[in-house]
Amino acid sequence: MESTTTQTLHVDLGDRSYPIYIGTDLLGQAELYQRHIPGQQVMVVSNETVAPLYLEQVLTALNGFQTASIILPDGEKFKTLAIWNHIFDALLNKHFDRRCTILALGGGVIGDMAGFAAAAYQRGVHFIQVPTTLLAQVDSSVGGKTGLNHALGKNMIGAFYQPRCVIADTNTLNTLDDRQLVAGLSEVIKYGLITDAAFFIWLEQNLDNLLNRDISALSYAIQCSCQNKAQIVAADELETGQRALLNLGHTFGHAIETGMGYGEWLHGEGVGAGICMAASLSQKAGWLTKGEKKRIIALIEHAGLPTEPPAQLNPARFKELMSVDKKVLDGNLRLILLQGIGKSLVTDNFKHDDLTATLNEYGNAN
Repeated sequence: MESTTTQTLHVDLGDRSYPIYIGTDLLGQAELYQRHIPGQQVMVVSNETVAPLYLEQVLTALNGFQTASIILPDGEKFKTLAIWNHIFDALLNKHFDRRCTILALGGGVIGDMAGFAAAAYQRGVHFIQVPTTLLAQVDSSVGGKTGLNHALGKNMIGAFYQPRCVIADTNTLNTLDDRQLVAGLSEVIKYGLITDAAFFIWLEQNLDNLLNRDISALSYAIQCSCQNKAQIVAADELETGQRALLNLGHTFGHAIETGMGYGEWLHGEGVGAGICMAASLSQKAGWLTKGEKKRIIALIEHAGLPTEPPAQLNPARFKELMSVDKKVLDGNLRLILLQGIGKSLVTDNFKHDDLTATLNEYGNAN
């Protein structure tokens, strides 16, 4: 039975709508899986870090299904076409058919790779997200973005493909290392900045509780983040407009990840620095006050996230990396900038001199 403390949110996408379950002790709830698996075959995709901790528990809950698992190496640098192909090897070797379900057990990398495999295998099979990191629970597992990295750009190969459900068991955060927990907070802070000023204020008041892994605070942060994302995705599933707001700080952050080599900076670390850079550019554009910028940087710093990009990336290299971004249209770089805390926009209407000044101000012009 579902725990009475389980919160259920919904992503409203018509016939592709699905629930997000948030709570404790969800991994072992057989009935939760059963209601969302239409066939008999389930392939669990996990990695070398998560599988020893949680794979057996999930497989036990899937008793009665025909199950198999594929364990991938752990890390952003393995989010490649070559590693992705191992999922298809496993599916075909086990004779999985088009009614099978692929279940992603892990963080954002596993969710992205397994989801993209589900979109491609036999032109689309069922898919369930079981995120085990804070970043995946608040962001990457929700909304149907799946994909892989290319040497020239992050997440440039992929598909929009919605899961049948998301099962976020907050118990898995107990085994998450401090660096990964902190990295997830950048995405949490993002939601307060783009649409939810009240949530940003709550984060300013409760950040220490999150850092101390208070389960009540974490659950609330996950629920607020997922609710904000679900509303945006429901309004713009394929990112033709409003959904791009979810990329606050990401163009800067992806440039950092690509330029430094995948895995050197965690995604959330790049986003943390990227949010600070977006705030700086927003202030230069006259849309954000100095006080608001100071509050944003203070919260990012308090979380333990980087507030500046790496000195190795000079402005010219930064611009080169940012030009390979999914938000570039007709050669024009678009960024998500802030018009205040809780108010954001997607725009190419910024001065490129201001962008250069933003890149220069961190001392990486050397």
